Amino acid sequence: MTDNVVVTSSLCRQFEIDGVVVKALQNIDLTVEAGDFVCIYGPSGAGKTTLLNLIGALDKPSTGKILVFDHDLRTYNEDFLATFRAAHIGFVFQSYNLISTLTASENISFAMELAGWKNNRIHERSESLLKMVGLEQRKNHFPAQLSGGERQRIAFARALANEPPLLLADEPTGNLDIETGLEIIRILEQIKTEGKTVIVATHDEKLLNLASRSLCLKDGRLTDKLE
Repeated sequence: MTDNVVVTSSLCRQFEIDGVVVKALQNIDLTVEAGDFVCIYGPSGAGKTTLLNLIGALDKPSTGKILVFDHDLRTYNEDFLATFRAAHIGFVFQSYNLISTLTASENISFAMELAGWKNNRIHERSESLLKMVGLEQRKNHFPAQLSGGERQRIAFARALANEPPLLLADEPTGNLDIETGLEIIRILEQIKTEGKTVIVATHDEKLLNLASRSLCLKDGRLTDKLE
């Protein structure tokens, strides 16, 4: 096992839409080490979500190589990848992806139940995460009863539930007002102090101040220059 959490080489992803080939990512070479906080910055349509989906084992590249925790993600079936994600990766989606029929607390607990955690440990971890995101008083509310910012905070708590060593966040402040966005930044600051490896795709320049490294993704190409 190396200290490299993510290594990509000549990574490409293309899609065919109405007979037209769209090159979402082109020749991405990226190394992320344990404990890094990396911001991927760039305009809408640049390929940020596509890159996170590849790193998060939610998609596979068209060509090129991607290693996450020394596993070549191209070579595994979905059953393995599902188990791998549950053990290694927390993902905060731009659209939250909370389960509408579960309360805030149940959304957080669900991943731990799937992983076979004992009930008392699930309860302790859920309560701790609710406190971290400042929503203990909202734990019995359903997603429809929560504001956008509250849903995003619950999404963070859920992503951290299984104590994954890698956290991916896709535009975590993108749909939020300034005050609520600052609350999300506070949560990310706390996660950073815990030494987790974090990769954030963002438009938000305030998040760049947290990063140990910021990279610009534009037209599917990665550069260390922010333009």
